[in-house]
Amino acid sequence: MKSSAKNISLNSYDDIFSTEETREDTKREKVTNMPLSELHPFPDHPFQVRDDDSMKETVESIKEYGVLVPAIVRPRAEGGYELISGHRRKHACELAGIPTMPVIVRDLDDDAATIIMVDSNIQRENILPSERAKAYKMKLDAIKRQGERTDLTCTQVGYKLEDGKKSVQIVADQAGESRTQVQRFIRLNELTPQLQQMVDDKKIAMTPAVELSYLKPEEQTLLLDTIESEQATPSLSQAQRLKKFSSEGHLNEDSMLAIMSEEKKPEKNDLTITGDKVRKYFPKSYTPQQMEQVIIRLLEGWQKKRQRDQER
Repeated sequence: MKSSAKNISLNSYDDIFSTEETREDTKREKVTNMPLSELHPFPDHPFQVRDDDSMKETVESIKEYGVLVPAIVRPRAEGGYELISGHRRKHACELAGIPTMPVIVRDLDDDAATIIMVDSNIQRENILPSERAKAYKMKLDAIKRQGERTDLTCTQVGYKLEDGKKSVQIVADQAGESRTQVQRFIRLNELTPQLQQMVDDKKIAMTPAVELSYLKPEEQTLLLDTIESEQATPSLSQAQRLKKFSSEGHLNEDSMLAIMSEEKKPEKNDLTITGDKVRKYFPKSYTPQQMEQVIIRLLEGWQKKRQRDQER
């Protein structure tokens, strides 16, 4: 999404979870230009601030146009203000040599601040699995605490439990994820930091990583040693066997080595499309063999078009 007036990529700003809502908030609330030295990071902020190409674009944009969307902060008991949204914008200002940035000050409790912090970052591109895992867990815990409080109403806090929904379903709905997927991400928090890093580096896929999260900490440490010695990471079937051995109390150095040294079976790559799904696209007189022939011809034409496009 780009501003038609200034051609600025709004994605360069990390914390915009609802542009229209942010603009309305800006109209209603006082914007203060605050020294960067007064702004402190959110405790256990799960999202990394990286000096990547996106950050370079943000720096150049801020140099030319300034910070277009104010950060959200809250007062700190120790003095200064705590950033709820705006960590990347603050870093970009530092890199650009700009000593201040616009902020909106809000009085928020820990749970409300956590929810806004997560929501203002979770739709960003290139979020690592470990970042998403920690963010979902932080928001889930905050929503659960809010649901237990009797001094809040759904009107006061939109994240209170409602309509019988469980907290994890609320997190999933607001993130645009399935409940199962959110639960799978949250399981990644049970991995050791080294294994989490391997997931972030795409050395271990998400599905086997979830299975490995059920291993005890000492078993995960042993797994890291085995991965290094075997120069191989576990497949899904191997991860499932490791989990099973662990639950049965049979996972040790020998059994783990035996599982990890097995030759990996190739992952199934079968695709089945039932006739019911494609029948509506064909005349009633077509046989399954005729439908298959048409589908193959269409795919061949699609492949040739892709090849032509790549050669241009």
